[in-house]
Order: sequence, then structure tokens, then C-alpha cells
Amino acid sequence: MDRWTEIELFVQTAELGSLTKAAENLEMSNAAASRHLTSLERRLAARLIERSTRRLYLTQVGEQFFRRCKDLLSEMKEAEADVSANVLEPAGTLTVTASLSFSMLHLAPLIPEFTERYPKVSVNIVAANRYYDIMDSGIDLAIRTREFEPDSNLTVRRLAQMRRVLAASPRYLERKGMPRTIEDLASHAMLIYSYANRPNELTFSRDEVQQTINVRSTLESNDGQVLRAAALNGMGILVQPKYIVYDDIVAGRLVPVLDDWDLPRLTVNIAFQTRTHLPARVRLFIEFLVDHFHQMDYERKWTT
Repeated sequence: MDRWTEIELFVQTAELGSLTKAAENLEMSNAAASRHLTSLERRLAARLIERSTRRLYLTQVGEQFFRRCKDLLSEMKEAEADVSANVLEPAGTLTVTASLSFSMLHLAPLIPEFTERYPKVSVNIVAANRYYDIMDSGIDLAIRTREFEPDSNLTVRRLAQMRRVLAASPRYLERKGMPRTIEDLASHAMLIYSYANRPNELTFSRDEVQQTINVRSTLESNDGQVLRAAALNGMGILVQPKYIVYDDIVAGRLVPVLDDWDLPRLTVNIAFQTRTHLPARVRLFIEFLVDHFHQMDYERKWTT
């Protein structure tokens, strides 16, 4: 019991930045809290926290121990919740990060159904067009468009492959004409996603032929919704993953350009921390999302 108390005290002290506040949360005296922390450091033969009258901070080994202990306590609380409910009923906050476009189009519309199914779960969507460090940012899972994760502590589960397409509004194409060849793009207004790999370089392939060209952007943005709005307003030809513009193409608001050529395809994945036992809320949301993508047949729609 003392070991669990020591670990819980250590984690709360690190999170709150105060031994006094941690002691208050655990309903123990400052003297008792100090003894527990000293006992933990003595048992580990390592200094975990540097403390003075003015500030408190974790040592390097303390940072490493904190991350492990935080995960351990989280799993313990999840296990207790499961036992007390006598079922694997998910609870707590699920934090998901994805691009703004994916969050708007494919996360936010699903949350009502998920939270109705699991009412004890609340969802926090972190919409960002950059990749957060899952281990250090309190993220449960991330939706990403890359084949692998450089961190071996992460597990990747594939959702769907998709094409990147060029598309423009009928109004723009009436005014500027439909490009018939790749070289024709040089005379068109291009709407470019600035976070893409080599955003102003497009590599097309068809059959055994491959051709790379450089394009000049009329508008660059780090968000696909900005480019989509510009394209819908007739500003130019965008280059975006098909999941962003699929509905616009089906409705005729945007028209594919040079659709017989293929750009390098993307794979949308779920990335999450590798654990022997995932928290129920994380595991169930992953299965929920995978099932939804399968039912909607997104890969077929986005690769044709």
C-alpha cells in the first residue's frame, strides 16, 4: 500500500508542481508527504525531484519515471472502474488529435453516436495540422497520413488509402479552360497545401510513365479548408486528398482535373501508444472508427 501511495504522491506532485497541494489532494500532512517522497527516492536510489523553498522540478530520471508511473496509475484506475462496474464500460476523457479537415468531416459528426453509446466518456478533439508527440501531450490517439511512426512505442492501424487529386470549380474552368496536359498547369492558378512534402513539386504517374513538374502557387495555406473554400469560389486548382473534396466532386461543386494521372497516394492511419491493455475508451473508439470506415466504403470511394 505504501508503494502505491508513494507513486500517487509523486505523480500528483509532478503534475501540480507542489508537494503541499499533492498532500492536500491525498489528505495527508506535509510531513507525511515528505516522508513518502523521501522513502520512494531512497528505495529507488535516485533523486526524482529537486526542491527548494522557491521551486520544484523533476530530474531527468524523474521525468522518465513520471511518464511510466502516470501510465501505470491510469491503467490501475481503468481496471478499478471496470471491476466496480463489473463490465468493460469505458469512462473518462478521450483525447483525439487530427487535422482540422479530418476533425470537421470525419470526427465531429461521429461523436454524438459514440457518446450516446458510451455516456461516461467525454471526447476532446485537438484539431491541428501538425503532429503532436503522443507520449508527452496527453493524446490517446492521433489520425495521421503517413505510413509509419518513427517512435517504436506507437502502434499504427490503417484506416484507408486515398488519392490526392486536382480539382477546380466549374466557374474557374469556364473562365480559364480545362488543362489537357500536365504542362498546361503552368498557366493556371494553383492552390497549394504548404505542409505537403515538397508542396510546389507534383509528381504524376500513369501506366509506366512518370512526370514531375514545379508549379507556382497563387495561394498557399497550411489548412485544406482554406484551399477548398478558395477553389469553390473559383480562385484556382487545388491539390488535396480526396477525403476533403469527395462530396464536392460528387455534387459537382468541384471538377477533377487531369484525373487520368495519379499523384502519390496517402494512407490515413490511427496512431496510439503501444500497451498490453489499452484503456477501454481508446480501444472501443478505435474499433468504432474502423467499423465506420468499413461501412462507408471510404477506401473505394477515395481511390477511384
